Amino acid sequence: MKKIWNHVAEISGKAAAFLAELLWPEICPFCGKASRQGICPACRKAVDRLVIREPRCMQCGRPVRSPEQEYCRDCMEVRRSFDQGVSLWLHKKPVPWSVYQFKYHNQRRFSHFYAEEMSKGFGQQIARWRPDLLVPVPLHKKRLRKRGFNQAALLAEDLSRRLGISADKEALVRTRDTTAQKRLGRQDRRRNITGAFTVSKNFRPVRTVLLVDDIYTTGNTMDAAAKALRAAGVQKVYFLTISIGQG
Repeated sequence: MKKIWNHVAEISGKAAAFLAELLWPEICPFCGKASRQGICPACRKAVDRLVIREPRCMQCGRPVRSPEQEYCRDCMEVRRSFDQGVSLWLHKKPVPWSVYQFKYHNQRRFSHFYAEEMSKGFGQQIARWRPDLLVPVPLHKKRLRKRGFNQAALLAEDLSRRLGISADKEALVRTRDTTAQKRLGRQDRRRNITGAFTVSKNFRPVRTVLLVDDIYTTGNTMDAAAKALRAAGVQKVYFLTISIGQG
């Protein structure tokens, strides 16, 4: 019965998003103003300044101070379960507003824009990683019922269509309804998310997985997800997110 209600909620949410696209003009995903070209010129300039360029951490992709610095402080202090990852933008204005609207105000259409930007920016990098599967970081079933959709799953599905790589939104399961990471300190975040993921019973291990999520902060969530995949037999785990915090 729960699965049926989850399915109904997902269909209803998609219908609402489709109706919104018909009734209202396309809006800029960063300021909410009507814009036929998607992102408006002012916001395009703003987000282009947030594109992460070299030098950056060799593992999580966060900006570092000099080319001689191979890893950021977080990656130097913690042994990561994932191999490497990249993010589109720094999580600075106007990106946080956009991601918030995407996640909490049913702006599902933003997923198409993010996926297009990810494909353009990282298509070659992803091809070098050669992932067999795209796996979104899952929400706990309680949070999924409340929100109606998993933003990471939308991203993975859009990326799958653009990159020609299969996506499996059922591969990972969130076993605990953890406290929101943004409310916790560094050490508490790590404890909060440890052991929070497992693979589904139907998951068949592949060699390489690309994890997909909206925001990378300290990396604890990505670590926990990657650890579960590795325990199931996956050899290489990479990640891709919309934005990344500055640490």
